[in-house]
Amino acid sequence: IAGRYADRLSTNIELPTAQSLRLLAPDKEPQVITRTMDMVSAAAPAAGQSTQLIVGATPERDWQIVNLAERLYQNNNLSRVYYSGYVPVNTDKRLPAPVPDPLAEAEGGRRVRLREHRLYQADWLLRFYGFSAGEILSPEYPDLDAQVDPKTGWALRHPEFFPVEINKAGYTDLLRIPGVGVRSAKRILQARRFNALDGGALRRIGVVLRRAKYFIVCSGRMLDGLRMYAPATLYRCLTARPASLPGGGQMSLFAA
Repeated sequence: IAGRYADRLSTNIELPTAQSLRLLAPDKEPQVITRTMDMVSAAAPAAGQSTQLIVGATPERDWQIVNLAERLYQNNNLSRVYYSGYVPVNTDKRLPAPVPDPLAEAEGGRRVRLREHRLYQADWLLRFYGFSAGEILSPEYPDLDAQVDPKTGWALRHPEFFPVEINKAGYTDLLRIPGVGVRSAKRILQARRFNALDGGALRRIGVVLRRAKYFIVCSGRMLDGLRMYAPATLYRCLTARPASLPGGGQMSLFAA
């Protein structure tokens, strides 16, 4: 009955794996949680169903968490997965010590927030950008990068996909470009019906050129005199403080 009136219902998983549940929440069983989700889904609240995952209390890698989120979206009809970084509030020996975070460059509370932020970015790619969990992370690349967002991480691992020709690429290819969002991809498709687009037009459309310019060409030419760099060189350029790029130009620090 509640599902008829609530704008959202939540069935919290709390922890990513059955092993973690047995360790920290032995009263919860994965099968019961899944059945509850199916019941809630059938009630069809207006804004859907959500769940919450605590990350960092147990040693799951980011790829396990992102894969779980994908399964929940595909199999249990969830609208949102929320990620909450584990921060101990006391020293009770029964509580787990914080698991070392893959995003080791950040410290303290900022580290927890950064991991949450990266997981939300990966989640966004699943929900709105057509990425699969296996594209974002894998056992070979098990954790999200502290220095670059997940889409940029994918781009750096797939140099064969780039550069993308802005004036010819389809919608799904545009969404793969770092710095191009759903709204700006749609605007590109609309604007180029009338004129070929250049860097100025892309900036006005809302493309984040400090990221995108390394991965695109406009009518066959890269912007700002850039060229395609090897992934390792490009990573250094994109994560360094402003300094000269190889061959001229300025490095850009990726925005999150």
